[in-house]
Amino acid sequence: MEKFLRVLDILEDTTVDGPGFRTSIYLAGCHHRCPGCHNPESWDENGGDELSVDDLMRVIVNDPFAHVTLSGGDPLLQAEGCAELARRVKRETDKTIWCYTGYTWETLLAKHDPIVMSLLENLDVLVDGPFIQSLRNTDLLFRGSSNQRLIDVQKSLSAGEVILWQR
Repeated sequence: MEKFLRVLDILEDTTVDGPGFRTSIYLAGCHHRCPGCHNPESWDENGGDELSVDDLMRVIVNDPFAHVTLSGGDPLLQAEGCAELARRVKRETDKTIWCYTGYTWETLLAKHDPIVMSLLENLDVLVDGPFIQSLRNTDLLFRGSSNQRLIDVQKSLSAGEVILWQR
């Protein structure tokens, strides 16, 4: 059965959500409600439009130079659809996938959720942790507050510990 995602926006050829040109898919729904959030309209789980994984793949494949970023909101609230999209991206393209979440790496692993693990297994970088306004730093690369980490997902899964992404 085809998977659908609630999508607020798709920005093509953006350079702020990871290295190089990216197709950033902003998903609806976030329970973290971080004070100072730059995208509070993303908190509503019923926001945006429902798009199929096939619809999103057409957008992704149409831009041969842009990699993929899942943002929001929090993509982990739609983990099943995101996992399917990530599997398809990895199977059908040579693009990297970044994902932003307010959950920490440790919290995600502690869930022992096979759907979350399926998503992680297809990600290149996870930007983890909630935005914390008192730790806001506009000089940070690809993140808003200093508690957030750029995690190399594949190396971290292999090592059994957090390995930070290196540019």
